[in-house]
Amino acid sequence: MGKVGKILRRTFLIGSAAIVGGVAFGAYYVTRPAANPLQPGEGEAALNPFVLIDQNGVTLFAPRAEMGQGVKTTWAALIAEELDVDLDQITVLHGPAAAAYYNSALVGEGLPNKGYDISNFQHNLGEALGVLGKVLSLQVTGGSTSMKDGFERMRHAGASARETLKRAAADRLGVDPSDLQTASGHVIAPNGDKIAYSDLAVEAAGLEPVDVHLRDPSEWRYLGRTQPRLDMTGKVTGTAEFGVDVRLPGMKFASVRMNPKLGGVMNGFDDSAAQSMPGVEKIVDLGTGVAVIANNTWLANQAVEAIDVDWGDAPYPPETDGIFAKIAEAFDDAPNSTMRDDGDVSMTPEGATEITAEYQVPYLAHATMEPMNATAVYTGNTVELWCGNQAPTLIQFRVANTANLDTEAVQIHTTYLGGGFGRRGELDFGEIATKVAMAMPGTPVQTTWSREEDMRHDYYRPGAIARMRGAVQDGKAVLIDGKLAAQSCTQQAVERYSGFPGGGPDKVLVEGFFNQPYAVPNYRMSGHIADLAVPVGFWRSVGNSHNGFFHETFMDEMAHAAGRDPLDFRLELMKTEHAPSAGCLEAVKQMSGWTGKTPEGVGRGVAVTYSFGTPVAQVIEVVDEDGTIRINKAWIACDMGLALDPDNVKAQMFGGMMYGLSAACYGEITFSDGEAEQFNFPDYDALRMHTAPQVEVRVLETNRHMGGAGEPGTPPSMPALGNALFDLTGERARSLPLINQFNLLV
Repeated sequence: MGKVGKILRRTFLIGSAAIVGGVAFGAYYVTRPAANPLQPGEGEAALNPFVLIDQNGVTLFAPRAEMGQGVKTTWAALIAEELDVDLDQITVLHGPAAAAYYNSALVGEGLPNKGYDISNFQHNLGEALGVLGKVLSLQVTGGSTSMKDGFERMRHAGASARETLKRAAADRLGVDPSDLQTASGHVIAPNGDKIAYSDLAVEAAGLEPVDVHLRDPSEWRYLGRTQPRLDMTGKVTGTAEFGVDVRLPGMKFASVRMNPKLGGVMNGFDDSAAQSMPGVEKIVDLGTGVAVIANNTWLANQAVEAIDVDWGDAPYPPETDGIFAKIAEAFDDAPNSTMRDDGDVSMTPEGATEITAEYQVPYLAHATMEPMNATAVYTGNTVELWCGNQAPTLIQFRVANTANLDTEAVQIHTTYLGGGFGRRGELDFGEIATKVAMAMPGTPVQTTWSREEDMRHDYYRPGAIARMRGAVQDGKAVLIDGKLAAQSCTQQAVERYSGFPGGGPDKVLVEGFFNQPYAVPNYRMSGHIADLAVPVGFWRSVGNSHNGFFHETFMDEMAHAAGRDPLDFRLELMKTEHAPSAGCLEAVKQMSGWTGKTPEGVGRGVAVTYSFGTPVAQVIEVVDEDGTIRINKAWIACDMGLALDPDNVKAQMFGGMMYGLSAACYGEITFSDGEAEQFNFPDYDALRMHTAPQVEVRVLETNRHMGGAGEPGTPPSMPALGNALFDLTGERARSLPLINQFNLLV
């Protein structure tokens, strides 16, 4: 067995999934399939990378990270639907870092279309381009693509396994495979005798996998129905392993400090105070920062803070105002993209009323519940890394380069994620943990960032400015001309991942800006990239997170300028453009009992954003309680096209909205002397139980294609709340966070 096979076999044994007399099934139809990482040993068989059947039963190696979105459960249901096993008969483990686990849906999302108007040809082209994910080794969890990626691949894997096992049983029994049935992990003979799948694994390994048609949805037992979460027992009992839970024999613990003036150099340091602290074992010079290895994390935190470091200046304006002045300068340059340019926006139509507005949103931290951490063991020839991550192959490449090893010498163990939101798609925490472990070869070292280090060394959601001009006539919007300026997450990420500068039109920058389903005859939306070195990255819903606020706040302003009810104004513009989006608006209108009129002391706002293939409409209600404003109720309607697990979709919509409302109310990263001023949750608050609204969610299924669930609930929450505050107070919120303008309950 080769190196990779040895590494992976050890992984499975440690993960209590011993491969004995097993066969693995999977399906990804590409011209040249990626290598199967489940390499067989003596008495083992492995045909493809997803479904393993051995003497222990059925194991699913899920290539998407479970970070609270329920992906393991729904992927297991996809397998179980065709394999004819019960959900509780499936063990789900995270797959190793391997090209075979590429995300087949991610590349197609980058095609230059609006999404809601995509033709069948464009949809099929996007699916066909998915194989580029293999070439690029994009084993990535993100973009709300996990279900779109796995929907057919996993069902094909289960169906192929079922029929191949039936053929193995038919050969043993001397009958035709069509005479056999399957149920609950068994092949059933004509006389009623049952043969367990595990007893057929070795025989099935000698057969070519069978390619069969998938079952009609009318035959589904699990899909389309709510299933119990397979990860829930471990999480509520405290036995689920997150990154910070990893414990290995002889482990040491480390903490890290990097330049708070992000991107600045480290001129030198004095570690004498830290060296004298009992329990400190080593000080590590990381080049751009320092780390302390000690016998516990708390001591490591204290010791690293005791180091006196001379930090160089940041490569961006040191104060927030200067940073936003640089963002505004981007408007002076030609746009990076104009992905929507309908009609003629150069002149306001005669007789129309013109309105203009400028909006601004701050930089935001990801603020994951579990701070960045990773555990590494460096031997000189290999590295093993345990961490929650959203991109195993990318972090594997980075670790290999850091340790000057071949990629095959690096093994990635993906644990549960205590919050991802895009932050754990970055590679810095794995690289730093590797450098720390290299200072103590042969010893496992867990490097954990303090909350303060995490908050102040994020790849932030970029601050952004939008300048909007519009016109209304006869109660309708007849012109929208929007300009957006912000840093490019995509270009920065490409350079961080590959070392090459990113370029070209950035669709992510303007998503949620150019592709909203409104039938406005004169409609131009442009994106301008700001040239700044503040580190930015993908934050839950990415460009949609700020563009939803810009677009839907401006739509509200246009509705009021037209003298129209804000919901009816949107609905009229949307009905002929995209019926599923209009259906979501109609649903929240019905759910909330929207009349367009609110009693004294109550305000309601509405917003709808199409993102990640899913339109989401929200109505937010706020109440004035003796001068303090509380978010009281929220109604959400989304159209997934196909909801594989309705209650899980509802949970994602609720969670996405709460994430957005927290940012809208309190979220803000500001800079002074080049350093982020927010250190911890007292500086960067979130909604609490007593400040959270009552929520009702409705899941619709009229969309032509399956949409995502993890992120689309975030973008409309911010403008819906701002619009509700306008209804309550008459004050328009054109910047965030809202706590700076309104007396919100905290």
